[in-house]
Amino acid sequence: MGAPSTNDGGKNALLRALPSIEQLLRRPSLEERLAGIPRARAVAALRLAVERVRERLLRGEARPFQDSDVEDALRALATPNLRRVLNATGVVLHTNLGRSPLAPEAVARVAEVSRGYSNLEYDLDEGERGSRYAPVIELLTGLTGAEDALVVNNCAGAALLVLATLAAGREAIVSRGELVEIGGGFRVPDVMKQSGARLVEVGTTNRTRRSDYESALTPDTGVLMKVHRSNFALVGFTEEVETKELSALGHARGVPVFVDLGSGALLPLTGEGLTGEPTVPATVAAGADVVAFSGDKLLGGPQAGIIVGRAALLARVKKHPLTRALRIDKMTVAALEATLELYRDGRPEAVPTYRLLTQSPEELRARAERLLALLAGKGAKARVAPTSGQVGGGAMPLARLPSFACILTVGEPAGFLEYLREADVPVIGRISDGEVVLDVRCLAEEDLGPVAEAVGAASQGRQPC
Repeated sequence: MGAPSTNDGGKNALLRALPSIEQLLRRPSLEERLAGIPRARAVAALRLAVERVRERLLRGEARPFQDSDVEDALRALATPNLRRVLNATGVVLHTNLGRSPLAPEAVARVAEVSRGYSNLEYDLDEGERGSRYAPVIELLTGLTGAEDALVVNNCAGAALLVLATLAAGREAIVSRGELVEIGGGFRVPDVMKQSGARLVEVGTTNRTRRSDYESALTPDTGVLMKVHRSNFALVGFTEEVETKELSALGHARGVPVFVDLGSGALLPLTGEGLTGEPTVPATVAAGADVVAFSGDKLLGGPQAGIIVGRAALLARVKKHPLTRALRIDKMTVAALEATLELYRDGRPEAVPTYRLLTQSPEELRARAERLLALLAGKGAKARVAPTSGQVGGGAMPLARLPSFACILTVGEPAGFLEYLREADVPVIGRISDGEVVLDVRCLAEEDLGPVAEAVGAASQGRQPC
C-alpha cells in the first residue's frame, strides 16, 4: 500500500521541491555515504533516486525525497540485472531460468580462458591460424559416431544453417506432424523459409508414411528433414517414419537426410518418471546424414547448436557464410569442451542436468525434510508433500518427475512469491491449489539455508537481507 494520495497543488509543490543532483552531491547528510564512491556512479545513483521519487509523486504518493531513496538507488545500481537465482519450481531445464546449470569443471574452464588470451583460433603445434571448433570436434565425433562436427550459437541457428546449405532454392520435405513451434513463438516452418528452402509438407498431422515422402521426391528435392517432437507429443492414432527408414529412402534416391533432434541426449536417461528419448549416437547410427541438437538441454552444457554428420556435407556447411554469423565464442567452446570431457570420461553424473534428472524420490524426500527443519527454525509453517516436476526446455513432454516439496499456506501466495524474488539471491517457486510450492529437485544442499532465510523474511512481510 502506498501513502495517501495528495491533491494536485501539494503534488506540484513536492515535485518543485525535488533537489538537483548538485544539491545532493553537497548535502551534508549524504557526504559520508557517497565518500569513496566514484563520482560517475554517485551521479547515476542520485539521478535514479530523483527519478524514482518523481514517479512516486506522479502516482499520487505524498512522500518527499529522503536520503533513504539514495541508499535504495545505490543498492539497485550494485545489483546485476542478470543474476543467480534459486530454482524451486521443479522444472529442471527451465528456459526462463537459463536451462542447464554448468558443471564445476565447465565453470572453471570458462573462467580460465576468459581472464586472459587463449588459442581460440591458433594452432599451437603449427604456429599458425587454427579453427575455433577444433577443441570439440574430436570429442563430438567420438561421442556420437559421426564423421565431423560443427557448433553454432543455438539449435534453431543450426537448422537454419543446414537448410541454407543443403536446400536453398530447393525443396525440403518434412512431415506435417513435425512442424513444431519452439520457444518465443518461433515456428520451424518460418525458420525453414528463412533458409531459402521451399517447404514441402507431407502426410497428415497424426500419420505420415514412407510413401508420402517417396511420392513427394522430385529432382529438385534438396533434403529430407525429420524434426523430433521434443516439446509436444502425438498420442493415439499416429504413425511416423523412423530415422532408419527415412535414411534408407534418402540414400536410395541420393537425397541427404537431416534430423533436427532438438533436446540432444548423448546417453539414455533412466529414472523415475522419465520417458524414452532418442539419443544422438542412435540417430547417427540409424543413417541420418546430418543431425542437429542443443547444447543446453539434455546434454547439460552451454547454449549451442551442435551439428554432426557426414564429412562431405559438414564441409559444405562450414563454408556457408552463415557459419561466420552464427559462430560461438571462446566461453562457449570452453564450457562445451569441459562438459563433453565428462561424458568421454564416463562421468555423466558430474553433469548437473544429468544428476538432477536421475535423482531418486528417497533423496528428494530427505532434502525436503531438511529444508522443512530449516524453515521451522525461521518460524515458517510448512509441510512436506509429494509433487511432480518437469524436464522442461522442450524435452520429454510426457515425463512427470516424482519429487517432494515444502508447501506453505499463506494469505497471498502471489505476494509471497514476490517477496521471495526480492531476496539477495532470488528464490523462484510456484503456486499450486492456492499454496506456495518449493520443490527441492533443483536445489543443492547449500541452497537450503538461503531459501529458508528468504522464506523467513517473506513470512514477516519484509525484504530479505
